[in-house]
This record gives sequence, C-alpha cells and structure tokens, in this order.
Amino acid sequence: MRLIPLLAALAFSGTVLAGPDDVVRSYPAQKVHDNLYVIHGPQGVPSVENQSFMNNPAWIVTADGVVVTDPGSSVQAGRMVMAQLKKTTDKPVTHVFNTHVHGDHWLGNQAVLEVWPKATIIGHPDMIRQAKDGAGAFWIKLMSDMTQGFTDGTRAEIPTVEAADGQEFRIGGKTFRIHSSTHGHSKTDLMIEMVEDRILFTGDNVLARQVMNLRDGSFKGVMQETERALALDARLYIPGHGKSGDRTLVEEQKAWFDILMPEVRRMYDEGMSDYEMKPVLAEKLKAFEGWAEWETNLGPMISLAILEVEQE
Repeated sequence: MRLIPLLAALAFSGTVLAGPDDVVRSYPAQKVHDNLYVIHGPQGVPSVENQSFMNNPAWIVTADGVVVTDPGSSVQAGRMVMAQLKKTTDKPVTHVFNTHVHGDHWLGNQAVLEVWPKATIIGHPDMIRQAKDGAGAFWIKLMSDMTQGFTDGTRAEIPTVEAADGQEFRIGGKTFRIHSSTHGHSKTDLMIEMVEDRILFTGDNVLARQVMNLRDGSFKGVMQETERALALDARLYIPGHGKSGDRTLVEEQKAWFDILMPEVRRMYDEGMSDYEMKPVLAEKLKAFEGWAEWETNLGPMISLAILEVEQE
C-alpha cells in the first residue's frame, strides 16, 4: 500500500523538476508582411510576471518550410512560439537564426528541435564559441533565478552553422543576407536581411523605444550598426524588443545616441561624475522618458558611456 503514494510522489516531483509549467502564457502572433509573423513580447527584464518571455520571435513561411528567428528565452517560451507558429502553417521549421548570445533570444531552440529535430540552427561564430564556453549555462541559470525556477528544464541547444558577414542563405525562394559584427550590442550580433522583401531583423542592435542594456557591448559599435541598419533602407524593421515598424524606430534610436554620447563626452571633459550627469541627461533626453527600461538602464548607460569615453 505504501508503493502507490510513493509512486505518486515521484511522479509529482518529476513534474516539479521540469519546471512549474511547461509553456508560458500565450501571446498572439501578428502578421506584419506576406507570410511573416512576429510575436511582440512584453518589454522588460525576465521576471516571474513575464515568465522570462520578453523578446520578438518571428517566422517566415517560405516555399519549402519555415524560417524562425530568435524563438525565445526558454523551452517553455519556445513551446508557446511553436504553438502559435502551427496556427499559421502546416510546414516544418527548416532553419532557425539566432541573432546573438543573450539567452532571452535563443534558449527556445530546444522547443524547435523537440518538434523538428532536423532544423538547422545558425548563429554568429563568436556566439557559438561563447555559448560552448559557458554563456549557455550562465543564461540558463540567470533565467531560472529571475523567474524563480519557471524555466527549469531548459537546455542550451547551440547553433551548429556559422554565419559570416555578407553571407547569403538561399532558403525556400528567399535570400537571407547576413550583416554581422563583433562590436555592437553583444559583440556576437547578426542582423538578417530578407533581400527581396526589404525586411531587416535587427536583433538587439536596434530596439524600438527601449533604453538599451549595453553591459556586453559598445556604444560606438551600436551607433555604427544603427547607421548600417538605416543605410540598408528596409521597408520593415523587426527589432529585438518593441514593436516592428519602418525606419522611424531606427531614427529614434539614432537620435537617442546622438544626444547621449556627445553630452557624456562634454560633461566628462568638464570633470563631472556620472551621478552629476544623470539629471542633466534626463532633461536633455526628456522626449524619450516613456521608453521601456528608462528607470532601469539610464544610470548604468551613463556609467558605461563614461568608461568607453575614457578608453577613446
């Protein structure tokens, strides 16, 4: 008689080990272009409230199958993305692009491979190297810690195919051209251009109305990548976070940096400290104070900008 309660307890504990739930709450996919869908995740840092989901997974239905970009932050998020994808097509996922090493964008790879184990996953060579060297484990733990264990059970399914700057992948009648860098938001970044449709997936080199976290990146590099994105003159930009749109969202990011960096340099030359700069910049950047992560990232951004100015 004691065996039945024991088996029940073991079954329950197995469920707990897999995480509190196996799928994040559903977010609708928005059709933003012919056969192109985006789930615009909530903006903010991973948390218990958002169950770690806060990026913009997207997929393109091609003649041969589906191409996914950045399937989310965990296996639980990835499963939600796959469920939404299946509502739009019966075709299999053949390829996945990961835009950079930050785990909120690529730990959903596991959910793709659960359904389509032959899918090819593509990433920046330095992303692949970093993920193997410990970044994968770091992001898995960080997601678990920030969601109080909701994402437990996630594995780091690392890309197996490297993407070089200028390389073109011809998939299902579409040309996917790679614009990569080692100096931008994470220093492992891909921007992916759908050439025929004039659509650009920017990864986190461009965010829509969100103050960027640049702890792993370079102000100079992100500004260069922002200019690069504008020069490509896409019809539609899919940012890493925030709503997709036309070049206006990229121009807004450029305007932010065009105020921030010259002002930091000026005040640094005057001998001001970061805490003295913050109220001045808050006033000069007042037009942007409604952006996501304003309160969280403005101060750290100023401190990091000072460090970069000191290295110039």
